[in-house]
Amino acid sequence: MRALRSLPPLALLVAALALPATAVAVDYPPAGNPGKGGKQVRKGKPKTFKVCKAKRCKYRTIGAAVRKARGGDTIKVANGVYRESVNVTGPRYDRLKIVGNKRKPRKVVIDGRKLKGAKAQNGVLINNADRVTVNGFYARNFRANGFFVVNVDGYKLTNLVAGRTGVYGIYAFNSKGGTMSRSEAFANNDAGFYIGQTPPQVKPKRSIVNKVKSHTNVLGFSGTNMRYVTIKNSDFFNNGSGIVPNALDSEKFPPPDENVISGNRIFWNNFNYYAGAPFTIPASGPAGLAGYPIGVGVLLFGSQNTTVENNQIFGNWLAGFGALQQIQLFLSDDEKLKEASILRGNTIRNNQFGLDGRDLNGRDMFYDGSGTTNCFSGNVTRSPNVPADNSVFAPCPGPAANTPDSDALQEGLSWVLSVNKDDPATFEQFWLRHPHAAQKGIKPLERYRR
Repeated sequence: MRALRSLPPLALLVAALALPATAVAVDYPPAGNPGKGGKQVRKGKPKTFKVCKAKRCKYRTIGAAVRKARGGDTIKVANGVYRESVNVTGPRYDRLKIVGNKRKPRKVVIDGRKLKGAKAQNGVLINNADRVTVNGFYARNFRANGFFVVNVDGYKLTNLVAGRTGVYGIYAFNSKGGTMSRSEAFANNDAGFYIGQTPPQVKPKRSIVNKVKSHTNVLGFSGTNMRYVTIKNSDFFNNGSGIVPNALDSEKFPPPDENVISGNRIFWNNFNYYAGAPFTIPASGPAGLAGYPIGVGVLLFGSQNTTVENNQIFGNWLAGFGALQQIQLFLSDDEKLKEASILRGNTIRNNQFGLDGRDLNGRDMFYDGSGTTNCFSGNVTRSPNVPADNSVFAPCPGPAANTPDSDALQEGLSWVLSVNKDDPATFEQFWLRHPHAAQKGIKPLERYRR
């Protein structure tokens, strides 16, 4: 490993964390102005359309029913495998409901295998259609995303499963105020769940992620420039890293702001996907570069006014919680990007680390002390922090200026600068392993075996 002190720390961090926004090039719809598309809901009594594979059904595909439906209608889909991509585009579909099997969503499969072109990209695409509900489906084998919502004001994604996609499992972009609930995302080669590029709002509409499970992904949850998001009562485990709000200039509206991460279990995020994975590792993006260290529960990579509270964080071999200024943006000539880079007003409180000492993190908390008004209170730690003297972990309310610790920054840099994606063992060299406490129905995953 090269001597870290021989190069400027800022240059090193920029090189380590120079990441594009997505893992693969995808032809997404352009970002619009959510909620401004007009209303074209069907006049009169809403209709119900039934879809099934049997000859008795008028509609054999979900797409055929969607083309006949209007806003406010309901499409009911029977159990079966539907090899298609479902496209819901335009305000004519406002308040449409697409309902499969709410209790057993894996019985209603939307499968992208053998599809070509645009049809192979997304299982369900909702674009510029507000308050659409998708309930009770399993999307798999799509090149981009399982369920993708873009340019909308309000959405409901519930009782869904998304697996083996080329980018994100369940994804909302450039949208306001929706819910993702009671859903599972696994084996996605970027993030299981993602909310990003949230437009700033005078009267914010919060997006709620509640009672979800995310595992065996590169990231359990990623949120580039996400705002007004609450992630609660959910499990993030066996991912490369657990929850990673991040600021990037590749999307609009940095930084992540006014988010809440509360009441979750964030554990065993030590999945070294470079040593083998149920998905293809792309040549670029978060999965292709060593930007996000493997083995972290929660990482704030540039974040403001975010609260991380009342979570159980355990068994993450590198660190349970980490916070880093977004150095790329800090070095920009754009003053707005400089401002977006700063860790400001983040509150880390009342988290339980290490599962009462039965399942320790490698380190409980890492923070280099940069930024302003960041504070830490009521956290129960069982393992050492970085820095070990805890000098940077100011109590709440936070100080006007936090106190940077260059040694802590150097240690964090070493975690990302000494790795090589062609040598998976390098991602584990700073891990501190401890025995895991058994979790019902879940086995810890460090290296994937088919």
